[in-house]
Amino acid sequence: MAVRIPTPGGAVKDDYIPDDGSITMFSTEWCGYCKRLKKMLDHEGIGYTEIDIERTPGTAELVEQLNGGNQTVPTVLFPDGSAATNPSLGDVKTRLSA
Repeated sequence: MAVRIPTPGGAVKDDYIPDDGSITMFSTEWCGYCKRLKKMLDHEGIGYTEIDIERTPGTAELVEQLNGGNQTVPTVLFPDGSAATNPSLGDVKTRLSA
């Protein structure tokens, strides 16, 4: 049985794992890399759910857990539960097709 370990703010990684064919992107409003990735995803028609870590309780801590203590965005979650930090569009497409 899998154990769900919440962050101090209450966020749990499993709550944010996306459906097949889409991603969850943790971002901030001011992040230029996030804006660039969103623009590319929109252009390619890749579905995503955007979570602003400065406005959604517990998600900044979750991003830190996923990134070895670093609060780096964009951090992307894939349907298989894996994560990537600031992935290229090619990386996203490859991981979604795997």
